[in-house]
Amino acid sequence: MSETTTAEQTAGRRRGRRSRARGGDGGAPRPSRNIDYRNLRNPFAPAKVLSDDQIAHIHETALRVNEELGIRVLLPEAREVFKAAGATLKDDYVHLDRGLIADALASAPSEFVLKGRVPERDQTIALGNLTTFPIGGPPHVSDLDHGKRPGTFADTCNIIRLSQHFDVIHAMSPNVEAMDVENRFRHLKVMEAQLTLSDKPVFVYSRGAPQVRDCFEMIRIARGLDEDAFAATPHTYTVVNTNSPRQLDIPMCQGMIDFARAGQPVMVTPFTLAGAMAPVTVAGALTLQHAEALAGITLVQLVRKGAPVIYGSFTSNVDMKSGAPAFGTPEYIKGSFAAGQLARHVNLPWRSSNANASNAADVQAAYESLNSIWAASFGGASVMLHAAGWLEGGLTASLEKFIIDVEMLQIVAESFAPLDASTDALAFHALAEVAPGGHFFGAAHTMSRYDTAFYSPLLSDWSNFGAWTENGAKTATVRANEIWKQVLRDFEAPTLDAGRQDELTDFVARRTSEGGAEPES
Repeated sequence: MSETTTAEQTAGRRRGRRSRARGGDGGAPRPSRNIDYRNLRNPFAPAKVLSDDQIAHIHETALRVNEELGIRVLLPEAREVFKAAGATLKDDYVHLDRGLIADALASAPSEFVLKGRVPERDQTIALGNLTTFPIGGPPHVSDLDHGKRPGTFADTCNIIRLSQHFDVIHAMSPNVEAMDVENRFRHLKVMEAQLTLSDKPVFVYSRGAPQVRDCFEMIRIARGLDEDAFAATPHTYTVVNTNSPRQLDIPMCQGMIDFARAGQPVMVTPFTLAGAMAPVTVAGALTLQHAEALAGITLVQLVRKGAPVIYGSFTSNVDMKSGAPAFGTPEYIKGSFAAGQLARHVNLPWRSSNANASNAADVQAAYESLNSIWAASFGGASVMLHAAGWLEGGLTASLEKFIIDVEMLQIVAESFAPLDASTDALAFHALAEVAPGGHFFGAAHTMSRYDTAFYSPLLSDWSNFGAWTENGAKTATVRANEIWKQVLRDFEAPTLDAGRQDELTDFVARRTSEGGAEPES
């Protein structure tokens, strides 16, 4: 596949649609392919791995964990919030009454809109919808040209560009760490890049109130919002991981408080690996996950009743020989299905992930990710984090893997589209036209729709062996390398109002001159 061919392919898939076909015989309009990748509605009934009674039993046991065992809360301010609401404190342990949790679940919204810079980028976060977010948080990046290396700000910007380009990616994420930028300035540079290179919803790390305040102000500047307008509608989000087992640490608690007060969504996500930070059974890990998630959700609602919150899950298992995390496993799949059931049990949007443990963008990475993607999709996930680019258990962002994942996500999006069963699609006239033993290649029905009938791949090469060999015998990983390079060469950032751009630039310069803000721990 040449780079010219790659450019032609990617251009047609940028918005996840096919243009309307030209008229067929007699000038009649031909069927068009118009799949909307920007707003994915899952038409399938969510998979269930446990009975309703078993889900209720996990919920009841998680309530017992919070009541009898308690959650260790390291931030004094968070403990005071719990205490003021009637929770019992024993040193730094918080014991939550089930009534308090029930009230919190009742006040948490079952859906909300996460705003982009333009309305076309808005995402409704709800059960039954699927919103995808790219790789988030690794310290390393890799590609075929330079191998694995520490992430840089240039890498961060490139992944933002890729995320902006493909419509099947719906929002920004933590991306790769810009290790060449000091911690006290990194949030300023990365947020500026998100706001200027993309018009999709943006991400803010919970790394202390000063950094969060800076990022909130930058979003308000870029979106032309005052504090009240910003607090009235979600414009950004954060991810909070509990420190399993049964612990909420200082920056995570602070993040929940800061985001709840500002009316911005929190993905409360326990990191429960069965056999390591969680019981060795999947059911035990799910019980811990549910207890920790309920504690975090309760804190968010106590800070601000009705604040948007997402039930997060990251339950998988470890390799018991090495202790290394494993993903895309049978345990991960079943844990995902059950997590979706638990989220529906408490009527909250559910966050899952596209994860794998491979060290290279190889077949292991693909099949473990595909297991994860289908587990999230058929489990009914509202949010798929790390949807594109994840490698090495989350320690590396791979540019080739990003493209491989986009292909898989587009296939999922296509599978969500309604199946045409109209009279014309049933093709009786084509069946009458083609004699037994014949073929349909030249049938009028085929000729009127051949160029829009099927999904046309971004990455896959469907040529025969001879043609594939003549074109360089390129593997999918090599073709992915060509595609991301072409996307970056052709990238054009969405226009930001010049006045807001100047104000944003001035804010970053001022905060940089003031010394930025160190992460808090």
